[in-house]
Amino acid sequence: MSAEIPVYVDADACPVKAEIYRVAERYGLPVYVVANDVMSVPRDQPQVRLVVVGAAFDAADDWIAERAGPGSIVVTSDVPLASRCVKAGAYVLAPNGRVFSQNSVGMALATRNLMADLRAGGEQVGGPPPFSKKDRSAFLSALDLAVHRARRANPGRGQS
Repeated sequence: MSAEIPVYVDADACPVKAEIYRVAERYGLPVYVVANDVMSVPRDQPQVRLVVVGAAFDAADDWIAERAGPGSIVVTSDVPLASRCVKAGAYVLAPNGRVFSQNSVGMALATRNLMADLRAGGEQVGGPPPFSKKDRSAFLSALDLAVHRARRANPGRGQS
């Protein structure tokens, strides 16, 4: 693996792509925007790469999980993907700034599964709250912290 800190973005429903691009440009980090279909990425930022994986179920998740590991950062709101990436040693963030860790991902997965079971049983359960400016700010702080932690854990990586 190169001396860079890669950022993998589960992009199809990610509301913070612009923020990721700004942080990546500041630190010189490669960003892999992983999606099931073509989407726009900045042409003036060569470190941002679009990866179109096709429409197969979990294709984007599988692509990211196969590459995530120590020293990488993953941005996803998909809890099963977050769990896979945390187990691989990656820093994993949700778009609202929530950090998935060894200590928190198990509870997040259990909650997700409970909510899915309730929905399958016909229960009316609300979705997540609307994305806010506070969420965006929390995400930027969490991403900046993840970059610094990845650099400390892997000296020489992510230095531009």
